[in-house]
Amino acid sequence: MGILTSPIPIQAIKTLCTNCGVRDLCLSIGLSNEDVERLASIVTQRVKIRKGAPLYHAGEPLRSLYAIRYGFFKTTITSEDGREQITGFQMAGEILGIDAISENRHACNALALEDSEVCPIHFPQLERLSHELPSLQSNFNKLLSREIVRDHEMLLLMGNLNADERFAAFLLNLSHRMLSRGYSPHAFVLRMSREDIGSYLGLRLETICRAIARLREMNIVRISGRAVEILNLDALRGLVAGCNRHRQS
Repeated sequence: MGILTSPIPIQAIKTLCTNCGVRDLCLSIGLSNEDVERLASIVTQRVKIRKGAPLYHAGEPLRSLYAIRYGFFKTTITSEDGREQITGFQMAGEILGIDAISENRHACNALALEDSEVCPIHFPQLERLSHELPSLQSNFNKLLSREIVRDHEMLLLMGNLNADERFAAFLLNLSHRMLSRGYSPHAFVLRMSREDIGSYLGLRLETICRAIARLREMNIVRISGRAVEILNLDALRGLVAGCNRHRQS
C-alpha cells in the first residue's frame, strides 16, 4: 500500500496546525489561533503517501481537500487514447483536490513525487465552517482565484513562449515558490523528471535537454542531474520577458 494513515488526537492536530511551518501559505493564513483550532478540528488525521503512490485518482468522489504539509506531487489527466498529460506540480503549503469541486469528482490523478504528508480537510465541513468564518471564506476564495491565474499563466506559457522561454519560466516559478517557503531561490532540487517537465510544458524530452544546454551555455543556470543553481536570476527573468529571444534548434 502506498498510503499510510496516521490517526492522531484532535489536540495534537490543533497544535500541529498552529505551529505548522507552512501555515502562512495554507488556508489558515491570517486566522487567529482560535480560528486555526476550529479549522484544525475538521482535520481528523494526517496521511502519509509514499513516493510514486497516488493520493487520489480521476473519477473518485470528492471527500476532502488536501493541504500538503511536506513533500511534492504532480497532477495528471489521461486522454482517451491513454496518453498522460501533466497539469501541475504541487508542494508544501498548497492544496490538492480543488479540481473535484465543480462535479464532486476528481478530474485528475494526484501522485507523490517523493515521500509526502497531507492534511485532509473534509470538504462539507470546510464549507460549513467557511460560512461561520469570513476570513476563512476569503482565504478559500483567494485559493480558487490563484488556481484560475495559474491556468491563465499556463495558457500564456504554451501559446507565446518558445522552448527556452518556457523552461526558463518553469525555473522562475519554482524559484519564486521556494523563496516564499524560506528556501534559497537560487539553488534547489527538481523533484520531477525531465520527461515530466516536458509533458507539463508541452515539449519533447530532447527539446527540454536542448533548452537546458542553451541556458548552461548562456551562463544563466547550472544543472547537474536534478540539482539546479540559478547563476543569473535577472537574465532568466529577461529571457522569459522576451528581452533576448533565441531560436529553437
